[in-house]
Amino acid sequence: MRYCINCCIHLLPNDLHRQCFRCRGPNHNNQKCPVCKGENNIPLYTDSKQMKLLAVLEVRTDHRESWNGFFCLRKGKLCSLIFGLIIMTLVMASYILTGAKHGLLLIPSPFHYGAFTSNPSLMDNESLSDMKDHYQPSKMNISYVKDYPSIKLIIDTITSKIEFMTRQRPDLEELRKQEPHMFSVIPNKFLPNSKNPCWYEEYRGNTTTDPYATNSYALYSKRFRTIFDYLRKVFWNHLYHYKDKHYRLRCLPHFYIIGQPKCGTTDLYDRLRLHPDVRFSAIKEPHWWTRKRFGIIRLRDGFHDRYPVEDYLDLFDLAAHQIQGVLQSEAGKEHGKMNNIIIGEASASTMWDNNAWIFFYDNSSEGEPPFLIQDFIHAFQPNAKLIIMLRDPVERLYSDYLYFASANKSAEDFHEKVAESLQLFENCMLDYSLRACVYNNTLNNAMPVRLQVGLYVVYLLDWLTVFDKDQILVLRLEDHASNVKYTMHMVFQFLDLGPLSEKQEALITKSPASNTRRPEDRSLGPMLPTTKAILRDFYRPFNTKLAQVLFDDAFLWKRT
Repeated sequence: MRYCINCCIHLLPNDLHRQCFRCRGPNHNNQKCPVCKGENNIPLYTDSKQMKLLAVLEVRTDHRESWNGFFCLRKGKLCSLIFGLIIMTLVMASYILTGAKHGLLLIPSPFHYGAFTSNPSLMDNESLSDMKDHYQPSKMNISYVKDYPSIKLIIDTITSKIEFMTRQRPDLEELRKQEPHMFSVIPNKFLPNSKNPCWYEEYRGNTTTDPYATNSYALYSKRFRTIFDYLRKVFWNHLYHYKDKHYRLRCLPHFYIIGQPKCGTTDLYDRLRLHPDVRFSAIKEPHWWTRKRFGIIRLRDGFHDRYPVEDYLDLFDLAAHQIQGVLQSEAGKEHGKMNNIIIGEASASTMWDNNAWIFFYDNSSEGEPPFLIQDFIHAFQPNAKLIIMLRDPVERLYSDYLYFASANKSAEDFHEKVAESLQLFENCMLDYSLRACVYNNTLNNAMPVRLQVGLYVVYLLDWLTVFDKDQILVLRLEDHASNVKYTMHMVFQFLDLGPLSEKQEALITKSPASNTRRPEDRSLGPMLPTTKAILRDFYRPFNTKLAQVLFDDAFLWKRT
């Protein structure tokens, strides 16, 4: 039995495979042949019998068509590949060009790629924010001790660029132009018989009007609604009626606990509010001056409606009701009794967080904010008192990391985040001033850890451009932890608070500490010795300047 050399199948008994055009000779015409035109599938015969196969063998009548299909397929894939490369090129070009507008350089971590690159890529603001949220630590097995010399070069560069320049203070008219509504609501004089800054404001609503219907704190947070439900019930009982008009007492805080986060401000707040003459806002940390008045809840979530100053003043209504009770009492009316109740506010962002300025105020040529939080507070309350609680910035940063990091927390991960943040800070310092970098929103959102919060002296010097030194009390958490009674006495004296009974003092000073480190964070242990050495070097020049400003070497934190 022979085979057709073209089809590799057994030939029929007549020795000619008539179904194959190559077996029919050179004069065969495929277009005119009815077999070639109409039949593509043929049965397979062996010894004149049809085989019962499990599948039908398909034989193409024109092998040139097979090759044409193959080439078409290859061309389609090639076109798709070229199209994909063009799209990728356009995306990368857009990515690089957009990032170049912000002028912030981002270098890959040296622990991933070795040496520091001198020509880092540019990233846009949104990408930098995403980097912070999605940053994942390296899985490489590296020796952190060997990192120190490389990072020390970065710190030396930063140190060489440090200049503590005096800030130019804006005048009052410039502030009025920026916040006209705020100046229309808050008066420039307060009641003379109240130690706390308060004033009467005419209320034009009626008994069916909800005075807190539009309060943003009540609308956007469920946990504050109980407070406002109570305020609604007692609101009309505390209105002052005079000549057929209704007046409500409005108050601002007498003092502010302005910082810093993870430095014991919560513990100080919890102890101070036990004093019989101290009241606080209905919410511990309103963050109004720094965030809410700009419509910021979380900067990465974008902007919401701005919280007007009236919403902020509503938070002090509970305290205002008690102050009004003293002023309207019989003794107060007859003898002009002085109100000694004072109100405090304890947003730990007030000292340092000016990230929103770039979105609302015209940028200056040097990249520094033209207006800061303290400018506006001083415009309304030139006699305000400010309390600052500080802590060794190295330990503060690690505590901050443990509190805010959501996953993969470890001493090694902290080390890498510190290194990356130092690189970003160095890049900024190469082109901008120290103040511009400290208040740089793009940089602050990009750094995996908040290095800038520990640069205490930069913020303090800016507050001292508008407030006198005797209006600011600076404490150390280390002293507070070792001798609560001593630090609380300093605070009482600073605020001119009256004497306490032994029982009241014991209640305030012997209460357990608030907001201590969580057990699961304690189990992670301390930071790596190399990380601590790196941060000591970074913060040293700032601590040195702080100790000089405060005339106290304890702020060098040499023994901690």
